[in-house]
Amino acid sequence: MPYATLRLVRTLTLAALLATMPAASGFAQDAAPDAAAPDAAAEAAPVTPETVVATVGGHDITEADLSFAAEDMAQDLAQMPPDQRRPFLLRVLIDMKVMSTAARAADMDKTELFAKRLAYLEERALRRAYFAEAIAGSVTEQSVREAYDAFTADFQPQEEIRASHILVETEDEAKAIKAELDGGADFAALAQEKSIDPGAANGGDLGFFGKGMMVPPFEAAAFALAEPGDVSEPVQSQFGWHIIKLAEKRQSQPPAFEQVAGQLQQQALMRAFSDKVDTLMDGVEVDIVDPTLAAALNAQSAAAEEGAAAQ
Repeated sequence: MPYATLRLVRTLTLAALLATMPAASGFAQDAAPDAAAPDAAAEAAPVTPETVVATVGGHDITEADLSFAAEDMAQDLAQMPPDQRRPFLLRVLIDMKVMSTAARAADMDKTELFAKRLAYLEERALRRAYFAEAIAGSVTEQSVREAYDAFTADFQPQEEIRASHILVETEDEAKAIKAELDGGADFAALAQEKSIDPGAANGGDLGFFGKGMMVPPFEAAAFALAEPGDVSEPVQSQFGWHIIKLAEKRQSQPPAFEQVAGQLQQQALMRAFSDKVDTLMDGVEVDIVDPTLAAALNAQSAAAEEGAAAQ
């Protein structure tokens, strides 16, 4: 199988694995599924995976069962208030026990199709266990903080400016406003009165922005202003005519750890996942028998690679 295809499959597999992992405080080793956590009334008693929470026809439902169900239904649980998750999961498990008992009584567990489904579910469970223990468990808060330290060490500051603008429809309007400003009129007051930009209410303030964030004519005029307080000549863009006032210049700073920790963790998980699978795949031959399916996978992967390169 071509490397690009394998990379796409791994990316999608990682996304699926992460979707089934219980919500955590940020790092894998901290995880304890809120959906399966015991309620306040039960906190006094020690709770283990073997703790029985209900019996159905003499068959136990345990805390471990609740945790497994929480993994399977993570996306559904995310839409529920926390206090409704455990009773929802228990209801699902009660129904499951009743229906599985009926299925066994009807010998549905003796069919070839059931055996194949059981084998698939076993491999899925083993994949999740391996991912949680051998891959996700290696991505700790310390490792993410080390990645953040490396990110900040390589960070290249870029010039940013804070500016305000007045936007009008015609050049004549812009020239008239520039004449008023040259005569001492207040920029913010004129922006509130005459600008057609949605930000006119706050005096036309655009906040800080770097290069590449504004349309080219506006950017060129804004960054050409030398000192705070300088006002540009009227400049045209596809939105109309602008008059720009420079408020402040600064060098950009790296984002705080909390702002990028999630992204860095995902990147670390992807690297750990890919490295581990590369090791496991060493010497393993993969052959897609159906040529149509192989071609479709390759085309999908090529599109994904192009999208990643464009970002």
